[in-house]
Parts: sequence; C-alpha cells; structure tokens
Amino acid sequence: MQYSVLGKSDLNVSSVSFGCMSLNGSTAENEVITGKAIASGINLFDTADLYENGGNEVKIGNLVKSCRKDIVLATKVGNQSRPDGSGWDWNPGKEYILSAVEKSLKRLQTDYIDLYQLHGGTMDDPMDETIEAFERLKEQGKIRHYGISSIRPNVIREYVKRSNIVSVMTQYSLLDRRPEEESLDLLEENGIGVLCRGSIAQGLLVDKPAKAYLNWSEQEVAEVARAVSSFNGNRGPSAETAIRYVLQHPAVKTAVVGIWTLEQLEDVLRAANRPLLSAVELESLVKGMPVNYYQEHR
Repeated sequence: MQYSVLGKSDLNVSSVSFGCMSLNGSTAENEVITGKAIASGINLFDTADLYENGGNEVKIGNLVKSCRKDIVLATKVGNQSRPDGSGWDWNPGKEYILSAVEKSLKRLQTDYIDLYQLHGGTMDDPMDETIEAFERLKEQGKIRHYGISSIRPNVIREYVKRSNIVSVMTQYSLLDRRPEEESLDLLEENGIGVLCRGSIAQGLLVDKPAKAYLNWSEQEVAEVARAVSSFNGNRGPSAETAIRYVLQHPAVKTAVVGIWTLEQLEDVLRAANRPLLSAVELESLVKGMPVNYYQEHR
C-alpha cells in the first residue's frame, strides 16, 4: 500500500480509501470486510451524516472504534434532514455546522473527526460563515482538518482562495475527465489534496450494462468500457485499470471506492498494489477511446 500526505495536513492517507455509503451487509459481514481492509493497509474511511440519515455514521463508528487511532475518519456535513423525514435541505450555515458536528461525533463514537467536509456547495452560500464554522471547530479540537466535496469548479476556486481547506473530493474517471481541465492542476499548485470518487463510473467501466452517462451516449459508454477491457489483457480486472488511471494525476492522493463485498475489496487492493500507469500505458489506454470523446465531453 502506498501513502501520501493529504494536502497541507498531517494526514497520511492510503492510495485507496474505503467509501462507506454502500456498506450494507450484516454486522458480521461488515466486520470481516472492514477488518481485512484495515489489515491490508487501507486507513481512510469516508462517510457522511446524510447516508442512511446518520445510520451509516453509527455503523462505521461501531466498526472502527477499536482501532480509531489507526485510521483517518472522514465525514461530511451540509445536508440537513427534515424533522418529518421527508428529505433534506441544503444548509451550509455556521450554526447548523456547529450543531451537526456534535451529532456526528456521537454517532461515530469519537471526540474528533480527522477530515470534516462540506458536502456540496454553491456560489450563493455564505462561504465566509461556513469557513468560520470549520475554523472554530479546528480551534476547539473537534476536527483536525476540513475540506469540501464538490464537482463545481467555481466553488472549488473560491474555497482555494478564501479558506484553509486541505482537500477536495470530486468526481473523476475515464468517463468524466473534466477535473483534468478544470481543477486538478489548480489544486496541485495550491497544495490541496484530491480525494477522487466515482473512479469506476457507477460500475460502467467494470461490469454494469452500458447506459447514457453525463454527455456520453450508451454506445459511447460501451466503446469506452471495451477500450478498458481491451487494454487490460492480462493486466488485471477493469476496476484495477480504472482506479490506476485516476491515481496517475499527482493531485489525486486517494481514490475513494465504494466497497461492500470481499471481491470488490480484492479489486481495490490489487489497484493499490500496482505501480502507476506509465506514459506509454496511458497513451495506449486513451487511444482506445471514441475519437470524439474529449472534444464533445470536456
């Protein structure tokens, strides 16, 4: 397992991380999967107060409490559940963040969160107020560092200019290379680490039937999946190649991958234990994509 320091923080994170949102097995099954992940070197576990209306944090808190000091625990805030359970509303306000963290700490059974992330963000948000909330939580010792989870380049740029974020979680894959043009270089230049989500594009790069995705047609998605499969040859499963691709950019410090089976965990671990794609391999892989993909899907 390879490790990298996340941005300007003191968090040393594994090259692949455990995305907890879909962890839906029995308690015993979940214990086996997370236990093997930790034993294999995965040390970042990412959840959110939104997942299962807080239930995912409870689940992860129970699973990692015996090894809390050995892992990097990340969660997210900003989606306020409605009292009647009918859904949630976006709330990046200072008062809400300061109250929400207390509930997350209780559910996670910890007295500090390693990485607290704003779960979204718009240009209409009271950003200075949001940043003030995170900075206060750092001063209080309730969080060690903070970041944002966003796919919006304009929002990312504002937080780069106005805050002390150490990380940005963003969607990035062979089917969504927008960050290569819009944010990865900026974040690398400013010493901000990237947590990549969606590296296998909802399974479309692995084993799911092709369907339209973003601006890609079903046929084009199928062509990209075939290109990945053709590239693989004897190199390993498609998931391994898809994950290795996103890790090749120096801004990306870890790929956060949803894991809920031992088979998926094995694929993720294989990717983590392989070297980065070489320049020749990258060229070969991208060459197999539909000719118009970069012009029309940028």
